[in-house]
Amino acid sequence: MTFIHSIKRRILHIDMDAFFAAVEERRNSTLIGKPVVIGGMGDPTKRGVVSTANYDARKYGVHSAMPLRTAYKLCPHAVFLPVDYEAYSAASQQFKSVLLTITPFMEDAGIDEAFLDVSELLDASESIVVSIKTRIKEKTGLTCSIGIAPNKLLAKIASDMQKPDGLTILNEGDVECQLWPLPIRKLYGVGPKTEAHLKDIGIETIGQLAASSAEKLIETFGHSYGHYLYDASRGIDDSPLVTHWEPKSISRETTFQEDVKNWQVIARTLAELTKEVVADMQEHGYQTRTVTIKIRFSDFQTLTRAKTISDYTDAEEEIRKAAFACLKRIDLNKRVRLIGVRASNLEKVTS
Repeated sequence: MTFIHSIKRRILHIDMDAFFAAVEERRNSTLIGKPVVIGGMGDPTKRGVVSTANYDARKYGVHSAMPLRTAYKLCPHAVFLPVDYEAYSAASQQFKSVLLTITPFMEDAGIDEAFLDVSELLDASESIVVSIKTRIKEKTGLTCSIGIAPNKLLAKIASDMQKPDGLTILNEGDVECQLWPLPIRKLYGVGPKTEAHLKDIGIETIGQLAASSAEKLIETFGHSYGHYLYDASRGIDDSPLVTHWEPKSISRETTFQEDVKNWQVIARTLAELTKEVVADMQEHGYQTRTVTIKIRFSDFQTLTRAKTISDYTDAEEEIRKAAFACLKRIDLNKRVRLIGVRASNLEKVTS
């Protein structure tokens, strides 16, 4: 493809369609046409949440972050499968390698999504999209939905407007007719709590939010978030693509299938999680100085304890000792529902 300079900004957001479920269907064709739910250990009678549901399952109201038990009540005949991050990560690397053949300006936005800046490509947007979709299909057998817009915010909203295998182009002139009628939850950065708060003050659509004054939003949500809502509702976003980033922390946590009181089980789990965190650190070339553990009890009380080590390290034994020093500072007088460990204050190892 040919490059030119000084052209209007053109951002693509690529969102893989029902990614985890699509990967499972690719390796087991008998799943195609059946409702498929991915989450936890794949057992809907046990604890866990839905990571992905395919479109057949979504027809029954199943969606991500829903408890598996609820998903089972809505769609008991669905195929429930455990999360296989290794397989999904491999497929993620495959589709992102395709994107890097289009342009080097890619922001990795998650296991199933990415942004591309194609402002300097001479090709028409539709031509670029056809090329991306064709190459991803050829390499992975999977489909994606793509949004094109002058900024990341609008591109992300656009990619969700025609799913699966869709293409939506949003220009600045489309904000009033296409963005403003959408429910407020469709605005990136608006979660369930903000949605409920906005509805309480009579704001249910992005257009109604855009009609609010900056002063009112800042008074209600604070300076930073209020300004964000004011600009985002108008389709304004000047955030750059982050083509390289350093993690702030590396963590692992697990929720027990049944609440645990046995100290040996808790200790063994903490040691296993610490080992995984250290392996991840070593794989990516990081050392840590601060180790934090998280304990959530059966009544959902959640406690954290942290310890800062004298010097940066990636030694498993030293990090494990720090984690257990944190554990000693928590009174385990109730059953434990969840345990986690996090390494932060990271430093890249220089060769």
